[in-house]
Amino acid sequence: MSALAFALVIAAAITHAAWNIVAHGVSRAGMPFLWWGAVGGTAVWIGVIPFTGGLGTDDLLAFLLGVGVSGVLHVAYMAVLQRGYREGNLSTVYATARGTGPFLSVIVAILLFGERPSVIALVGVAAIIVGVVAIGLVDRGRAERRGRSLDLGLVFGLLTGVAIAIYTIWDAHAVRTWNLSPVAFMVGTMLLEIPFYSFGVRGRWAAVRTLGRTQWRRIAAFSILSPLSYILVLTAIQIAPVALVAPLREVSVVLVSLFGVFALKESRPGWRLAASAVVAGGIVLLAL
Repeated sequence: MSALAFALVIAAAITHAAWNIVAHGVSRAGMPFLWWGAVGGTAVWIGVIPFTGGLGTDDLLAFLLGVGVSGVLHVAYMAVLQRGYREGNLSTVYATARGTGPFLSVIVAILLFGERPSVIALVGVAAIIVGVVAIGLVDRGRAERRGRSLDLGLVFGLLTGVAIAIYTIWDAHAVRTWNLSPVAFMVGTMLLEIPFYSFGVRGRWAAVRTLGRTQWRRIAAFSILSPLSYILVLTAIQIAPVALVAPLREVSVVLVSLFGVFALKESRPGWRLAASAVVAGGIVLLAL
């Protein structure tokens, strides 16, 4: 991986961790928060499009196809993720999703795009995925047992991972094949998400207004940082293999975990730090 691509993905991970920390708690508002995120992100970033290459292509149909499919995939991803959080434990859903998504992205990128990462890079990818899953499963042993033979949290976590892999592969294909501008692509995707989320909050507009009035600072931070983190990823995908970018972006999980250890004094710090060290080792291998 080139130094520029590596720097872009690390910056994306830091940005992703930052908005997760800032938005911690308010994101549990569910659909009203997603509505504000799509509206706020579109409002913040639409004015940047003229200064970042416009659409990146003269093929308007290709652009509309790219963002149209991506918008549907991202909404489906959020729907499955939210259902998972309702059915299972946070740690189970988050760990399986964040481990499965990059793993499947690597496999599909190798088969579909013909990418051939080096053996050292693949070892780094494996270390990152293992470390991320370990972090997510730290509290699984203490999770509440629901008396089910089938853990629905695990099922929806796996489905979320599949959704992550699908939108990652599609977005990589779109921005590469049609040379789309990452900023315009991100704005187009968010714009198309608004009708879906508007349908989701029908009859709950009072809750939407209350959330906007009481949490506008966090919503503003989310509207800036969340799209930025993915714009950086899309830029990196244009110059580096998806098989390396997809796992490396999950470094954000480690950063949030470290914040939990040192700032929030979360339980089992030794386990969290050890898992973070495994991820750090994987990052070093990818940087070689």
